[in-house]
Amino acid sequence: MKPLPDPMTTAQTQSLPLTLRSSSHTEEFGSTIGRHLQKGDIIALAGELGAGKTTFVRGVALGMGFEPHVVSSPTFTFIQEYAGPLTLAHVDLYRLEEPGELADTGLAEYLDGDFVVLIEWADRLPASWMPNDYLSIQFSYAGKNTRRVNVQAFGPRSSGLLHALTSDAR
Repeated sequence: MKPLPDPMTTAQTQSLPLTLRSSSHTEEFGSTIGRHLQKGDIIALAGELGAGKTTFVRGVALGMGFEPHVVSSPTFTFIQEYAGPLTLAHVDLYRLEEPGELADTGLAEYLDGDFVVLIEWADRLPASWMPNDYLSIQFSYAGKNTRRVNVQAFGPRSSGLLHALTSDAR
């Protein structure tokens, strides 16, 4: 499978590096993004097992008005849907072994613009499946409880989200 596009070679890509010092900080970061999301927004999450992707999704859910404790990783179902004023589709591609399996997951239906979609293990998704506009967040370990994230915007809507994050950080 092809990795997500390299932001250094993609035109008009913007990025924001951050350090998250705890799981609660990771959740707060997700909540901040969740308050800005709109129908059709897609966030691609990548990083090692245990790096904070699901904790981040819990925060996004909180920011969108959901109870974060209802969020669990949909590792065995691939997609968990949370209905509210905006419908959140939480996708986990950890168990994806071949790109051909994607058709069976129903993911294509979620990428049509009617949902907010968060995709864990998005680096397992063929580049042809990614829309033209999405936010990419790469998680990496920086210590026992500390994570580094790099947020990258691909497209005008995701650039607006990145700008809102930058403004909230001030």
